[in-house]
Amino acid sequence: MTFSLGVVGAGQFSGQFTKLFNAHPLISEVYVTDVLPERATALVERQQLAGTFPGFEEMLASDVDAVAIFTQRWTHGPLVVQALRAGKHVYSAVPMAISEEEIAAIIDAVRETGLTYMMGETSYYNPATIYARQQKDAGAFGRIFYAEGDYVHDMDLGFYAAYQYSGGKDWHKTASYPPMLYPTHSVGGVLGGIGGHLTSVSCIGVHDDRGDGVFDKDVSMFGNDFSNATALFELDGGGSVRINEFRRVGYPSHLRESRFRYFGTEGSFEQIVETAVWQDKEGFTDVSEQISTLPSIPLDDPSLADVDPALRDAFVSGLAPVHDPSRLPEELRALPSGHEGSHSFLVDDFVTAVATGTLPPVNAWQAARFTLPGIVAHQSALRGGERLPIRDFGDAPANLTAPLGETVRN
Repeated sequence: MTFSLGVVGAGQFSGQFTKLFNAHPLISEVYVTDVLPERATALVERQQLAGTFPGFEEMLASDVDAVAIFTQRWTHGPLVVQALRAGKHVYSAVPMAISEEEIAAIIDAVRETGLTYMMGETSYYNPATIYARQQKDAGAFGRIFYAEGDYVHDMDLGFYAAYQYSGGKDWHKTASYPPMLYPTHSVGGVLGGIGGHLTSVSCIGVHDDRGDGVFDKDVSMFGNDFSNATALFELDGGGSVRINEFRRVGYPSHLRESRFRYFGTEGSFEQIVETAVWQDKEGFTDVSEQISTLPSIPLDDPSLADVDPALRDAFVSGLAPVHDPSRLPEELRALPSGHEGSHSFLVDDFVTAVATGTLPPVNAWQAARFTLPGIVAHQSALRGGERLPIRDFGDAPANLTAPLGETVRN
């Protein structure tokens, strides 16, 4: 059974996903809405989608079966709950939310409605994360006692332009978004590889000194002046995880913006910009080729016209040898997939979950484990690194969702 989808937000990121959703054999129609109607209209015309809605409320009042939310990152939590309560399955860009209360509200709504929720965390299908997951499942790490995840993306490499595009004349207010409130690329790559959850955190924030109005407490709508932050987490069952979220850093994030390290008692895996190595007590193996992606479209492709050149590498990266394209519908295999090959898999995960009534990998409970640690880490940084506990919402209940077309819980 096919279903219809409404996309909320027609910015730089959503257009890369609408073409994949529209091509999926289980999606019948794709509609778009945006607070700037001309952007929604342009996207529909460019990709020959089904049409537009004048606003979010009108989309929710329609008979579309599901919505995909690609709005400003601090707006996701309330919009997701509103959509679930309106009877729509929900795909949400990261992060899940920006407070524990918003996360709890999403989990309550999913539990009470039985509808599908998925957070589109690209790092879950980062080639390094997949490789680590395979090694863990094979028992090659032994006991994993330490891991690191870095999201190292300098503001100078495309983020100024991205915030100007999305924030308009008041973009300085939003460009100061706290780094640890966007933790899912780093945390998701660690926990997506080794599983488990994080139980406590101590975090240090670095006060910005650029003086250009970004990360300025007096300007920031978040009252934030941290541009970099480092957190040390406790891993359930013993062990630790270090997470870095850097926005002022001399690093080529256009080549690799997320990178990971995992250490176990029997083996370890480390990744830097263009090198990845598996190591055990006998020696090491260069596995760079297994996790390297090739461009799927040229950097000057017309579909990237609104994307700053410094951000385009992330949008054009295709699949790596460690990916399994055979699990994708043929229609998606023929299309470009960005952020190290993750986009096609994320779209198929969500569509399949809705159509079959199964839980997607990054369901609401897993999304909470990827998101809440950063929220608590930011609070720790505001309190001078005080060690704080992190709530765990547990695993997703079994048999929670129902196949498309069946009645869900009230």
